[in-house]
Amino acid sequence: MTSTTAFQGHPGAATSAALTALTAHERDVLYALGCGLADSEIADTLALPEHVVAGHLRRVLTKLGLRDRAAAIVHAFDCGLVVPGQGPRRPRAGAASPLSARQRTGRACDPWLRISVLGPVRAWRAGRSVDIGPVRQQAVLAALALSPERSVSRQELLDAVWGMESPGGNVVPVYVYRLRKNLRLGECPDSVIRYDRYGYRLVRGVVEVDVARVEDLVTAAGAAERAGELPEAVRLCARALDLFRGEPLAGLPGPLAELERLRLVERRVALVQRKATWQLRLGRVAETIAELSALAREQPLNEPVAALLMRALERGGRRAEALSVFDRARRRLADDLGVAPGELLRRARWEILREGAAGSGHGRADVA
Repeated sequence: MTSTTAFQGHPGAATSAALTALTAHERDVLYALGCGLADSEIADTLALPEHVVAGHLRRVLTKLGLRDRAAAIVHAFDCGLVVPGQGPRRPRAGAASPLSARQRTGRACDPWLRISVLGPVRAWRAGRSVDIGPVRQQAVLAALALSPERSVSRQELLDAVWGMESPGGNVVPVYVYRLRKNLRLGECPDSVIRYDRYGYRLVRGVVEVDVARVEDLVTAAGAAERAGELPEAVRLCARALDLFRGEPLAGLPGPLAELERLRLVERRVALVQRKATWQLRLGRVAETIAELSALAREQPLNEPVAALLMRALERGGRRAEALSVFDRARRRLADDLGVAPGELLRRARWEILREGAAGSGHGRADVA
């Protein structure tokens, strides 16, 4: 178990004296308490019986001369275990988290807040849905969630959410105030949104956004593929795709939502194609055909998707259907865009015809 020296506490002898009076388990309980966990949640996180957690808490109160639970929460902030406006203190490099017992039991630590933008914008705190207000307020939260590495200024938020129809005034601070109130951390008075001289940002380490989770899974899938673990790569890619719950940022107004909606849709299409390519290498043809057929219906003008579907159908011995995919795509491209099929789609057709000619014993002359 990690001692509080793993945290960047406030300087001063008083802090050290207060913390050294506690055992490792007692420090962990105080830390979790300051972060807003109930006794049952602390027990689950530290893999301890709830009555043991209650005993640790009683000893914390006695040793520190605190009268009740609320005073212990305040003390956790005073000692620097939890930082107002920033959530839990981050351990120094190489130091374990004081809540690492949960990881040792094989269960990942949950974030304080989950935000989903890969569908209608939603938020969950401790597994419970949180009211994030009207659509413009949701758009402000989405703008912060989509800028995890930097602060976003008031003017940027106005431009992103309202565009040329910016209302000015204090609308952004009002929306942020409401979000802060709704998204505060458990029993702690602080929210997951902080303000600095550059603008507003979500506090790192306590918020999980589904877009970032997708990219983590995709990175892991790529590593698995490079290691020759193709089934694992497919599994991880499937988990990433499961996070998409419909049209990204559905119903949100503003220039940022429009641009991000297009980008995220394209990201999903690319992931389906990547997963399909791996599945074909594994010989999972029927599954691939079903998934690509659904995607082709959603994206009738997407030539790479059509070409990949043609190859999957050919692999499944469905050559006529593969060629009909080309014909449908050719007609839609002509009718909707006034263009002919591109090189990728033409090559897929040519390869299928060549394979058919070779299989029938007629040679390339029949293809021409």
